Amino acid sequence: MDALGRRRFLTRAVLGTTATVAGASVLGALAPEALADPVPDVEAGAPDPNFAEGRVTGVKGSMLTATGSDGVLHLIQLTAATSIWKLRPTTLDAAQVGDGLYARGVRMPDGVLAADAVWLNIVNLTVHISAISKDTLHLDHHGDKIVGHVVSGTTAAVYNGTPAVSDLSLLKVGQHAQVIGAWRPDTNEVDIATVFAAA
Repeated sequence: MDALGRRRFLTRAVLGTTATVAGASVLGALAPEALADPVPDVEAGAPDPNFAEGRVTGVKGSMLTATGSDGVLHLIQLTAATSIWKLRPTTLDAAQVGDGLYARGVRMPDGVLAADAVWLNIVNLTVHISAISKDTLHLDHHGDKIVGHVVSGTTAAVYNGTPAVSDLSLLKVGQHAQVIGAWRPDTNEVDIATVFAAA
């Protein structure tokens, strides 16, 4: 998969074809599941001017630069109030050149996006579990083979809408699931945050 293909995969894997996004200020939290919630005051199908996506091309002080999948350069200003997610809530120090990025905030008159929420490398995948080992789930996402890494102390499962637990023993080969995690850029691998499945 080439760089453009990976960028399209990341965009498709997170947003799908019809999803929109909402910022942390609307939701009151940075839950990764929030990325696909509807945005108020944005017409269905219209681009959200207060949203940026792409790959991080620079980190300087509290400013991130990112090149969108459409080639547009985004300048993203982070503040002490900006929520940052990269597999778990984190800080700007976790951002690296090459990371996939989604950001919500307020577009300033100079075009800079003042971010209230940034998600780094987030993926939201509908998958078929094809194999399970101690620390790995092998996943099929619409024909794309994905290696999902179980991260000790982080990875959790939600069965039938119950509270998240660290016990993954109810996952089975052949089962359909939704996986939220952090993509390892330029690979077909993700670190798993949460698996949603039926028990």
